[in-house]
Amino acid sequence: MNTVQKKILSLTAIVLFIMVATWFILTYYNQKMQDQYNDILQRYLQMNEVSASSQQLVTSLNNYIQTPTSSKLSNAESDRQRLLDAQLQIADLRNNSNHFTLTNYLNLIDSLVDSTNRSIRFLGEKNNEEALNDFTEATRLSKYISEMTLTLLGTELQTYDQFYRGMIMQSVELKKLGVWMLALFTFLLLLFTYWFSLSITRPIQRLTQAARELSRGRFDTHIEIYANDEISFLAKTFDRMRININNLISEIQTKAQLESELQKNKLLLQESQLRSLQSQINPHFLFNTLDTLSKKAYLEGAVETSDLLTSVARLLRYNLKRLDRPVTLYEEVRVLREYIFIQKTRFTERLRFEEEVDEACLYVQIPSLTIQPIIENAVIHAIEPLEEGGTITFRVRDGGSEIIIEIEDEGSGISEEKILHIMEDRFAIQEGDGHSTGIGFGNVINRLRLYYGREDIMAIQSVVGKGTKVILKLPKEREAGVNHV
Repeated sequence: MNTVQKKILSLTAIVLFIMVATWFILTYYNQKMQDQYNDILQRYLQMNEVSASSQQLVTSLNNYIQTPTSSKLSNAESDRQRLLDAQLQIADLRNNSNHFTLTNYLNLIDSLVDSTNRSIRFLGEKNNEEALNDFTEATRLSKYISEMTLTLLGTELQTYDQFYRGMIMQSVELKKLGVWMLALFTFLLLLFTYWFSLSITRPIQRLTQAARELSRGRFDTHIEIYANDEISFLAKTFDRMRININNLISEIQTKAQLESELQKNKLLLQESQLRSLQSQINPHFLFNTLDTLSKKAYLEGAVETSDLLTSVARLLRYNLKRLDRPVTLYEEVRVLREYIFIQKTRFTERLRFEEEVDEACLYVQIPSLTIQPIIENAVIHAIEPLEEGGTITFRVRDGGSEIIIEIEDEGSGISEEKILHIMEDRFAIQEGDGHSTGIGFGNVINRLRLYYGREDIMAIQSVVGKGTKVILKLPKEREAGVNHV
């Protein structure tokens, strides 16, 4: 992992490298120019050394001629060797511009050395006249060498005049190069430093912004930082903390919602039980009375009246059951037929009931008093208001993983707004004149949702003026953990 410390050390290393590289480049060019200048100066010094050595040799020779001693002879020989050494160095200075002159110059040195040698030899042979003649020749040659030295120096000055000017210009350009390199490296360093600072400050700014959002209660903002250092690790940890807090809040909200729904369902259950209790006015007396009336009507030959009373008794007994106990769809269909029989007795030909029931689907469990309130609602709103009556169609079919129940009427229909209110349980569709069982439409929806643990258990399709279809989708297998109604 690239730590912030490593980044800072890397920046320091880069700065030091650029500074050292700049110093080496400037030092290299400066040293190169200095070496060139030293080479030229060395050429001048070597030429001047030849002239000085020749003059010194003539002086030592003169001293020896004046007073021939071994020490002065030694000095003369030492000066001669010095001149020969200078000659060897001068030979290395040959180039195209001074080739001819330098060749003559070297020959003069050889002639001076020869004259010196002859003068010393003649003096040793006591031939003073010849020795003086060679000394005079040596003196003349020394003057020629001095003049030739000046000539060579002039030639060198002419040869390297352009070089001097170029060296001066090069020095100026080198200064400019140094300034430009300094400016370039400064710009690059500023640019790199800006990028480097952003790599540190930008994640911190994002982390600060995320913390500000969290302080405002916005826990759904994802924190994403593309880095590989301590700040990235801190951001990932901070994001995990945000997710945990968000999950905890969601869990608390879910629990609060479940508690609210549970309390609401308890209230619905209490309301249903209260309505059931209100309708249970001495039920045994009512059952016995209806049974007695049914038997009396049968004995008196009123078979239809006897059947009607029997259906009413069965319907009353079923309606007085506890609503929190599930029944089979078979039982619901059976009591629905009793209810239809009673209503047909009431409406005669005005009520037309059609059923398409798949008997294999009647084994599923369903909350008590689910189908009848929906059929009753259709009778009240689709049959009773119409003088010519209408048709109610009841279908039960296999829908794969679900049992599909459809209740369709030819009434006046329901508006979309009213359907929305029904599904949200804002009010129930029921009459207020005592015709209903007291189990509201919204009550049925809520009990089905609670029983199956699903919100899409019922759908209402309606066109105003053309009728309404209520569709129930009952799962063949209930989800685990749902509450009983």
